[in-house]
Amino acid sequence: MNTRKIGSEGEDMAIDFLANLDYVIIERNVHLGKIGEIDIVACDPKDGCVVFVEVKYNRASQGSFAAPEFRCGASKMRQLVKLAQIYIKRNNLYGKPVRIDVIAIDKNGIRHFKNCSI
Repeated sequence: MNTRKIGSEGEDMAIDFLANLDYVIIERNVHLGKIGEIDIVACDPKDGCVVFVEVKYNRASQGSFAAPEFRCGASKMRQLVKLAQIYIKRNNLYGKPVRIDVIAIDKNGIRHFKNCSI
């Protein structure tokens, strides 16, 4: 299975997880040119935040020893901040509360890290 399909599999699980928390999924796989892609853009119904979600997924068959959340370091977080800024500008979301979350998925389950920053 190629990495795009594996990533899509993880994003599907993350969307199901967020939907069970009553999040509203706004967009998925938002391509913003050469800078990169936002995995999921959602709205948290509890506080009305626009949430930019990075999904990190380790399939059981991949045999990775490190938890997937450790693949979201400072440079990735800086990239996500830039992507979020572009998205906010393009969609005129100034003044809305926003945050960046990470969802990590592996054989141990799903972990949701809210309000991640560098």
